[in-house]
Amino acid sequence: MRLLRVAFISSAPDLGACPKDGLPEFAFIGRSNVGKSSLVNMLTSRRGVAKVSSTPGKTRLINHFLVNEAWYLVDLPGYGFAKISQTLRKKISEMINSYILKRKEMKCVFVLVDSRLEPQKKDLDFISWLGEKGIPFFILFTKVDKLSAVELDKSIARFKKRLKEFWEELPVIVPTSSKTKEGREIVIGMIDEILEGRL
Repeated sequence: MRLLRVAFISSAPDLGACPKDGLPEFAFIGRSNVGKSSLVNMLTSRRGVAKVSSTPGKTRLINHFLVNEAWYLVDLPGYGFAKISQTLRKKISEMINSYILKRKEMKCVFVLVDSRLEPQKKDLDFISWLGEKGIPFFILFTKVDKLSAVELDKSIARFKKRLKEFWEELPVIVPTSSKTKEGREIVIGMIDEILEGRL
């Protein structure tokens, strides 16, 4: 699949404000500062499609980007919240849950995990929640360019070891880098296969 046309469509504060054209959607989510906006820009090969900020937690709406006039890339708020009020934190959490559990157009969730860190409870808890709810998902390890091959292997092994505490069949983990574009073709290929009903 070639990503020829990418257009920002809307920023929705709730499920009711999301596009109503019925096109398939692929959601991207992760803890604050995991590099989600940079990854979205890398996948679409469009600098500035998603706003990159040095301040964690800037994405607070459901952002829809129309790709090739055929499907949506959806940028969701992070689940490891920055320093925001309890009220706003609850509102964002409810918005994320509502989208993931009720949005019929959503085909799967790509969960972004910082490859440099030890397995984080928030990531593991969120992944477990997706599993409990029967939501299709894949794990994208971000910022792998900052690790050596040996360090990356160790990081993935640590994460898989923690997952094995709860999972019989481990979820797919794809190493990615916004800087080197590693993993781009794999992720786009996975979306392609889902659209064609092969995955």
